[in-house]
Amino acid sequence: MTAHPAHDAVIVGAVRSPLVRGRADGAFAGLHPVDLLAQVLRGLVDTVGVDPAEVDDVIGGCVTQTGEQSSNITRSAVLAAGFPECVPATTVDRQCGSSQQAVAFAAQGIASGAYDLAIACGVESMSRVPMFSNTAGADPYGPTLAARYDGGLVPQGIAAELVAARWGISRAALDEYAVRSHTRAAEARAAGHLGRSIVPITTADGVAPVTADNGIRTDTDAARLAALRPAFADDGYARRFPQIDWRVTAGNSSQISDGASAVLLASREKAARLGLRPRARFHTSVVVGADPVMMLTAVVPATAKALRRANLTIDAIDAFEVNEAFACVPLAWLDETSADPRRVNVHGGAIALGHPLGASGARLLCTLLDVLETGGGRFGLQTMCEAGGLANATVVERLDV
Repeated sequence: MTAHPAHDAVIVGAVRSPLVRGRADGAFAGLHPVDLLAQVLRGLVDTVGVDPAEVDDVIGGCVTQTGEQSSNITRSAVLAAGFPECVPATTVDRQCGSSQQAVAFAAQGIASGAYDLAIACGVESMSRVPMFSNTAGADPYGPTLAARYDGGLVPQGIAAELVAARWGISRAALDEYAVRSHTRAAEARAAGHLGRSIVPITTADGVAPVTADNGIRTDTDAARLAALRPAFADDGYARRFPQIDWRVTAGNSSQISDGASAVLLASREKAARLGLRPRARFHTSVVVGADPVMMLTAVVPATAKALRRANLTIDAIDAFEVNEAFACVPLAWLDETSADPRRVNVHGGAIALGHPLGASGARLLCTLLDVLETGGGRFGLQTMCEAGGLANATVVERLDV
């Protein structure tokens, strides 16, 4: 999709919760995921100053749709947020790109004339609904798929090892990148940039609201990271993939997190009627598939396709958000695209901030808008790898340049 001026979808609001480590004693561990997303949805409409009855649809992303995150969690959160019952909602799953896909679907609805005002959002409570709990004890692939890929698909950690091996990315380079993610996030927090999009979240115990991300480690350095053991070493995969030498650790991978995010999009006409200030134009979006065993590499062709669709060069992009599922992903992407690394994940990424799966796509958009606005940039591109060898890429254009 490439938007045209007559059918523009514009972004008029983007907020997120703080990202909190997803663990049993985490700040959000006592908070039902419906209530977490509900607070972000309420924060979005209150921040923008719009009547939620005006919203034509709410499209939410969530990856582990089981237990407390089942039964169309987006609709439950809309109702828990106190929105009128007439506001519809649906939940989508494009794995880690779920809420980025939700943004694309909302923009496409506006461009087609089906919507005038729509919310795209996402949520994941990884402390309460653990990753892979929806497939526990099940084979989600079947024998035919396994036969096609000569032993079947692999866990994402193994895919990360394969990427690191193919691109020749050393353990030291992975750890160095992780340190940079924490350093940039700490600097952005100190400058007040990370708080621009955050809405405070009231926890279940009703104590003081959570107002800041808690995964950033200011004391992280190469020596500390070098002491960590490989996280995914496995003799069976070592025999299948002898090129792997086990360099991916918890320290150079994204953090398991709880979080929610939401973006409000409108047609230009609707925004004008409601007196809403457009922050950016939703310019272009694409989705691609690639090798599902390597799994994490589709960000490269997704970026190329998005730039072709947008009629832009890599040098025309002022800021990039490339999701740091593992440090090897942005490093391989940088090697293939020759983008300026100074423009990539300027405020840090998921290694430092966290990766709450279904919320991450819209979270990246919040950060991308903040980077463009604080840095004076015009064009931004975000992309993220997704299980199954998928990737979304989105280009936005800041309007008050």
